[in-house]
Amino acid sequence: MTENVWSHKPTAGRLTTTNLTGYKVEATDGTIGKVDKHSDEVGDAYLVVDTGVWIFGKEVLLPASTVVRIDEEEEKVYIDLTKEQIKDAPEFHRDKYLGDAGYRQELGTYYGTGAPFGGRPA
Repeated sequence: MTENVWSHKPTAGRLTTTNLTGYKVEATDGTIGKVDKHSDEVGDAYLVVDTGVWIFGKEVLLPASTVVRIDEEEEKVYIDLTKEQIKDAPEFHRDKYLGDAGYRQELGTYYGTGAPFGGRPA
């Protein structure tokens, strides 16, 4: 992962003029859901993905560094995580994320190091 998990990789092809809402999200081993919300704020870029019925309506927040490639023609976002990693990811809570720096730090640790939620080594 990149040093700053909240920034897009230069190779992702992210254009800030593109609205990603509704784009399908493809993990390394299949589709995981659709983009419900996204932010391109410098140092705080992310996607909120609605996983639908796949994991019972859970929403997950994916830092921008997880994005490998964006295909505007197919309206797909490709990420470098497996379905299992997404399933095990901390659930996104809009109110908690927006108001709690500790929650954001825990998410950054999970995605930045691959460690289980809370940063404990596997």
